[in-house]
Amino acid sequence: MLLDSIAAYGAKDAVGRLPDEVIHYAKRAFLDWLSALYPGTRAAPCQQLLGAHGAELGSGASSLPGCATTAFAATAAWINGSVSHAVEFDDIFRDAIYHPGCPTIAAALALAEEQDASGLALLQAIVVGYEISTRIGAAVQPAHYRYFHTTGTVGCFGSAAAAAALCAPGDAQVMLHALATAGTLASGLQQAFRSDAMSKALHAGHAAEVGVRAGQGAAHGVTGVPDILEGEVGFGAALARNPDWSVATAGLGDRYNILSITQKNHGCCGHTFAAIDAALALREGGLRPQDVASLRVDAYQTALDVTGNFQPATAFEAKFSLPYVVAHALVHGSVRLDAFGEERLRDPQVRGLMRRLDLKADPDLTAGFPKMRAARLTATTHGGAVHEHFAPYRKGDPESPLSDADLNDKFAELAGPVLGSARARALRDAVWRLDAMPVRALRLAADMPQL
Repeated sequence: MLLDSIAAYGAKDAVGRLPDEVIHYAKRAFLDWLSALYPGTRAAPCQQLLGAHGAELGSGASSLPGCATTAFAATAAWINGSVSHAVEFDDIFRDAIYHPGCPTIAAALALAEEQDASGLALLQAIVVGYEISTRIGAAVQPAHYRYFHTTGTVGCFGSAAAAAALCAPGDAQVMLHALATAGTLASGLQQAFRSDAMSKALHAGHAAEVGVRAGQGAAHGVTGVPDILEGEVGFGAALARNPDWSVATAGLGDRYNILSITQKNHGCCGHTFAAIDAALALREGGLRPQDVASLRVDAYQTALDVTGNFQPATAFEAKFSLPYVVAHALVHGSVRLDAFGEERLRDPQVRGLMRRLDLKADPDLTAGFPKMRAARLTATTHGGAVHEHFAPYRKGDPESPLSDADLNDKFAELAGPVLGSARARALRDAVWRLDAMPVRALRLAADMPQL
């Protein structure tokens, strides 16, 4: 069965020697996850979850970074997974339409701290979770994304694989049963994208918690259904349409997907990134927003379905509004955290530019989704001049990756205001040395937000 092959891989890489480059990219993923996590401690649903689980805080050894407390592993994974997805700066695996870091790293960190594991063991667990879940995700797309939020569904496999790697390193049967149990608990509906509710962020936390519990259970003999993926009424049959299960095992252990992760350069939905990049390119080329008579974005259909909101009223809605973020990029030169403050949301220049913008689904770009995430922006000035830029991929995609220095800068920008610059620098430097220290040496539970 499919899980036999997947679990055999996971058990091998949980304890084997991984290429130095792969370990380095696991460090990149961990630093990038922390970059998304820390500002999330200042946003909903962090305080709500801390209140809901107040009786559990201070117990266990698994940290809640930025909150100066701990919890038992499953609760920590639930909270950290949700919080790290809250401000939309988390990583992406393009082919699976999936944010692997939030569920996978939240689960891996919680268990690594609980077990006082080495940093290397944490990094290997992250790799195993990324490799398994990104392939399962790619196998069920694009049909899966029509109704389901991949981070909440496929994320359960990433967190379960990482959990099994830490709870029973090298044990293929534990890996198999953790994945099988996680598969039947997978959930997360696209409807959560369509309101200002907190549910979308909770999808990542739920997936992280499911993985922790599935891994812990499997390590103590809890069994799952081995054909949960390809079975007649299994994950693929229920949540996709004609999944290509050969993708789920292709290259396992030889070609590492963690080397091809997109890391966000903008603080909003990834479907908008190529259009933002095009807007920034035109702006850098001298286009002034006050000179624009009309704008047109040609993109793939899913981008328009998810982000075609011309009347965003809240920060959450604005992060999923392609007209808003493109207009904001042209006016202000970036789309970072400050793009979604009350003053920016009401900016008359941004709103005026939005009214002059049109969206169009391009058949060729639609056919290339999800492997291709391109957009074309055309601006016509009041004088009749036409300016156009085609972005075939996004800044941060594997074709144009963020450098280590870029990731350091991103961490300083996003985590620095929470931790203070000195602590942020010390933590950043420790992450780059993580394979040579125990995870608890990071002292993540000691971090107190600066209020």
